[in-house]
Amino acid sequence: MSRRHYNLPPLTMLLVFEAAARHLSFKAAAQDLSVTPAAVSHQIKALETELGTPLFVRKHRGVELTEHGVGLCQVLSSSFTQISRELEKIQRAEEQDTVTVGSTTAVAALWLSPLIIDFWQLHTDVSVNQVTQDRPFQSPQGVDFFIQYGREKVDYLEHQEIYRDQLVPVAAPQSARDLEGSSLADLASQRLIHLHVRSQNWTTWPDWFSGLGYTGAINEGTTVTNYSLALQFAQKGAGVVLGWKTLISPMLKSGKLAVIGSHSLPAPHAFCLVGPPKDQLSENARKLQDWILARSLAGSD
Repeated sequence: MSRRHYNLPPLTMLLVFEAAARHLSFKAAAQDLSVTPAAVSHQIKALETELGTPLFVRKHRGVELTEHGVGLCQVLSSSFTQISRELEKIQRAEEQDTVTVGSTTAVAALWLSPLIIDFWQLHTDVSVNQVTQDRPFQSPQGVDFFIQYGREKVDYLEHQEIYRDQLVPVAAPQSARDLEGSSLADLASQRLIHLHVRSQNWTTWPDWFSGLGYTGAINEGTTVTNYSLALQFAQKGAGVVLGWKTLISPMLKSGKLAVIGSHSLPAPHAFCLVGPPKDQLSENARKLQDWILARSLAGSD
């Protein structure tokens, strides 16, 4: 039997394995690749047969990577990212002056866009595109770098801390005045605006109260799936939302929202710039990264 030039299994097998390893779920990988879970399972079994070793440990409630699986996942993730970025360079060969940065819609609207506007005023020759999505970025595919809150570090990407926020209860100004001096129990009984998002790192009301030592009942209030929407609800007097003080500073400065009392909890994670090593970025992407980091350190965000 003839061997392939690079002595590799079929690329489809490797793509399917990488997706399954990234999600630690055959079902999630199937959704990612628009195929059936059975097709994913078939490709994984075929790859394991070709390599002569198991790559996953099948359990009742999911799968785990074996030692060989972990090693292969790391290599494929790094390689696919490099391939993706090289293809983007080819596709964007005539757009070298453009920098693309990714973030959630809330980070873009509340914090990042004002910084980019200031950056434009000093670097008029650089175009900056923003890509927003409210699900976690898995890789810098389609962007030069992205802003991430509290996700696990990936070895082949650089993580540069921007800032660590303070979590405070906020509401419409009149509501905040009415609730001035409230105890944690008083706050817990208010109509709370809960945020339900895919990221497990985003601090919730129960997390916040628990972090401050409160163990009583918490009002179920109302639940939304978008932080910008949660802030709008609070602004209209519909309840109390957990505020990320630095992130929402424009709304606090403008008087659209106000902090209630002095209860505050440090965020358990930091916001970071995530992307390839700087020597793999364009000069303009490095300029924007340096600008964001410098402005954050200066406390002018």
